[in-house]
Amino acid sequence: MPSEKVTIRTRDGECPVHVMRPAGATGAGQWPAVILYMDAGGIRPGIAAMAQRLADAGYIVLLPDLFYRYGHYDPFVPAEVFAGDMRAILGPLMATTGNDKAAEDTGSLLTYLDTRADVKGRRIGAVGFCMGGGMAIVAAGTYPDRFAAVASFHGGNLATDAPTSPHLWASHLSAEVYVAAAENDNSYPPEMAERFEKALADAGVSYATDTYPAAHGWVMPDFPVYDEASAERGWEEMLALFERALGEATE
Repeated sequence: MPSEKVTIRTRDGECPVHVMRPAGATGAGQWPAVILYMDAGGIRPGIAAMAQRLADAGYIVLLPDLFYRYGHYDPFVPAEVFAGDMRAILGPLMATTGNDKAAEDTGSLLTYLDTRADVKGRRIGAVGFCMGGGMAIVAAGTYPDRFAAVASFHGGNLATDAPTSPHLWASHLSAEVYVAAAENDNSYPPEMAERFEKALADAGVSYATDTYPAAHGWVMPDFPVYDEASAERGWEEMLALFERALGEATE
């Protein structure tokens, strides 16, 4: 794989980051950049493969380990996690991050991207899965001059009463937004979706939403609920968004 692992210094420590380039990319060349915000399953072969797939579509992809504040952990096997006490296993890691901390980390990731000669343009894309969906949206709202597109797949808690709720950043977004929800998802029920979409509409954000006939987490290929047909449709929507938005945002 044309990938490398770097360590990026943040305010809270050192964040390991996988950097993926398009397959076959050697020497000089430039591609738009995308930051992939992971799900609660952490860094593991399945999500690294997703990041490489995105890179192979023509992007420089950063996959930061947002659990770096927790310290070392071995890669999780989602099927084993879901079969056990998921909250007990993942809860301590999830407690070390959040929408606000991920947005803060994003500043360091953007600084790093600015040092790479193979990155085309300043405006980039973001995609997040599960907990990463909200992180991607808040990051894009925190740095509106840097993000041209953001996609959330089965992102939960996108419109709550919490001070870090993603819908509160709607008025700051300049990115085009795509929200892919699941029919079976207690973390993003219809009334929450309505509240989130109203915030986007009131702010004049260019956005699109789809509700897939699947369960929360359906895009992750290593999840028991993986739905290949719906996942492939989601990939098509995401790649169309990035091609449209990042192809025009090269200044």
